[in-house]
Amino acid sequence: MRKLTIIGGGFAGLTAAITAAEAGLKVTVHEAHRTLGGRARTAEGPYATNEGPHALYRGGPHWTWLRQRGLLGPLAPLPAAEALRLRFHRAGALRRTPPLGLLRQSLRTAEQAPADLDFLSWATRLAGARTAREAAAYAAVALFHHDPGALSARFVQERLHRAAALPPEARYVRGGWGQLIERMAARAWETGVRIETSSRVDSLPSGEGPVVVATSLPAAARLLGDPALTWESGRTVLLDLALRTRKGDPFAVSDVDAPGWIERFTAQDPSLAPAGQQLVQAQLPIAPGATKADGVAHAERLLDLGFPGWRERTVWRRESVSQGRTGAVDRPGTTWRDRPAVDRGDGVYLVGDQVAAPGVLSEVSFTSAVEAVSLALRAERLDLKRA
Repeated sequence: MRKLTIIGGGFAGLTAAITAAEAGLKVTVHEAHRTLGGRARTAEGPYATNEGPHALYRGGPHWTWLRQRGLLGPLAPLPAAEALRLRFHRAGALRRTPPLGLLRQSLRTAEQAPADLDFLSWATRLAGARTAREAAAYAAVALFHHDPGALSARFVQERLHRAAALPPEARYVRGGWGQLIERMAARAWETGVRIETSSRVDSLPSGEGPVVVATSLPAAARLLGDPALTWESGRTVLLDLALRTRKGDPFAVSDVDAPGWIERFTAQDPSLAPAGQQLVQAQLPIAPGATKADGVAHAERLLDLGFPGWRERTVWRRESVSQGRTGAVDRPGTTWRDRPAVDRGDGVYLVGDQVAAPGVLSEVSFTSAVEAVSLALRAERLDLKRA
């Protein structure tokens, strides 16, 4: 039985571990943190927050894989009454209905959009400048970039189409993504995976079979000694709030004047906060030169419009900046195939949400993890044939 070493115990690392163990490999996972999960960790304590919005898209490849293994667990669908409470910040006011042009633009599939042209130019030709700007801003809910219109039209259109699908594709893991990670860890143990937490790896192991690097891209670059191992990602301000419950608060506020999104996560899962309180999370993309204060100010303007009296109702608050931890973004002239390759040569494989694998959000991590194990098994079969 061949050995496989996985560095990183987040969603990608656990996906690779389970896939490899099911194929008969002897797997060891090294996680530097004391707990598994990476960006999929759910905070301990009364407020079950994640690092930014976390949702599973029902149409994604990981959906079937998780369901087949009984790992999806209880999900928290958004009640129909709450879905009607989505609000749109447009032309300085809060509105109940999305712009008609945005809805029409969202029906187009990614295949209809060119990869070598920016989204704003392409959408403007089809639907006009205002619709193009609003569609780009709305798509930021699934790409976390301060200027979505400057990105590849195909890249943005894929995310717009998925994020605006009806019925909605997004599903929420009840109790936070940490619950999903716990189920995946249990499945890994059942299949014989050895998991070592608080186990930092500073150099690649040698002579122990293939290695899957399932860390952030900057950490992978340091580990592999390859400073050229980079790809653009977003930069966002995260604002988490616990508010005393008030009837009439919106489920979410989408800013189509400028990229930004605020969501009341207890609308679909009340267990995320104590009784009588609701958990609100805002994710505001900011430009490279902008500050955390700029993002917080944007969030507070939206809160003033959508959540009356939110300051007096706040019982807990947390702010942070997320740099390069929101997945890859593709500029015009590039696609997912141009990102850092999964196969790094010499039995080393790179997985995560910024590598050369298709999908949106966590689907990229999942697809790259399965691909890495497939490549490692294929290489092993070739070695056995040569032997």
